[in-house]
Amino acid sequence: MIDLPRMKNQSNELLWADEDLRRPHAQSDKATRVRRMFDAIAPTYQLVNTLFSGGRDRAWRRWAVKLVAPTQHDRLLDIACGTGDFARTFQKHATGPGVIVGSDFAFNMLIRAAADSAGVNPWAQADALNLPFADASFTITSCAFGVRNFEDLDAGLTEMHRVLAPGGRAVILEFTRPSRRLWRLLYEFYSSRIMPLGATLVSRDRTGAYRYLPCSVVSFVDARSMCERLGRAGFESVTATPLTFGVVTIYLAVKGGHERQTR
Repeated sequence: MIDLPRMKNQSNELLWADEDLRRPHAQSDKATRVRRMFDAIAPTYQLVNTLFSGGRDRAWRRWAVKLVAPTQHDRLLDIACGTGDFARTFQKHATGPGVIVGSDFAFNMLIRAAADSAGVNPWAQADALNLPFADASFTITSCAFGVRNFEDLDAGLTEMHRVLAPGGRAVILEFTRPSRRLWRLLYEFYSSRIMPLGATLVSRDRTGAYRYLPCSVVSFVDARSMCERLGRAGFESVTATPLTFGVVTIYLAVKGGHERQTR
């Protein structure tokens, strides 16, 4: 668990220069940059997400929760939980998990999550590539808009698999590039030109976060490759569900072993 001391000061340091954005996933210190970036934008992160997705981020999370179909017998670990939006969506579901744990390595994000989320316990400061939980501790692992920020995607997916009990489910919500050319061009114009300017003004960010985030989408693996990587991590029955013309994809994967019990 984490205590709730005063939030650390935001950084005004530029973390993502032009040369870094050409290959954002190849930076050797990506994890350090991402953590410092999210610590800096934590106070306005939730507001920016809602504004610049037109509120669609809430609908995407609700759809992902519906697909994973939690019950009160489930134990959920929300990885890279940020300010806790996904965990709260699970909590509000009619048959939400009986236990919800949120983890993130950005301390300031966890402070916001803990302040806004009653009933989620505990919040843990943890690296997604080295989770401090025993094997088979949870029946659901989730991650919304976080896996593309992992320094090592395969290691992160393997950890998601490790902490799941046999028959457990992993649900991942992530941005993708639309397959249709027109929608892809419109989306990438918005995400690379309009959103960075507006989001930077609203957040007063100086780290380059809202230039990094769209670059991290266009240079990330596509849905097919993501499904293959989930399979290599040990998951079975992997499905990909595109939403909003393919701007976002929900991945649902099951850990092998005994069949999931009917509750």
